Amino acid sequence: QVQLVESGGGSVQAGGSLRLSCAVSGNTYSANFMGWFRQAPGKEREGVAVISRGGSIADYANSVKGRFTISQDNAKNTLYLQMNSLKPEDTAIYYCAADPATYGLTALYEYWGQGTQVTVSS
Repeated sequence: QVQLVESGGGSVQAGGSLRLSCAVSGNTYSANFMGWFRQAPGKEREGVAVISRGGSIADYANSVKGRFTISQDNAKNTLYLQMNSLKPEDTAIYYCAADPATYGLTALYEYWGQGTQVTVSS
């Protein structure tokens, strides 16, 4: 089992920045692939950014490329999402996810956090 706990969400004005964190505990060896996903009201969940253990591969949704950066600190068992130049359309609940073998923005990850709210006002 893997436990994921997100933090760092909040309210910010358009153009601002936030950094989300995801603390990983439990069987961390099952978290070979991790990612950030989001779900806005009335919309389906979408992949934002995904990364492999060690960061050798990473992918971003077109809507966040150049603005968001996914990274990880394996020593701290923490995944991050640095979000810059935030837009009102980035408003959503952001979820951290992990999986031992699945990778991709549209993949179904096995482990999920409870989510953290990000609200961007214009």
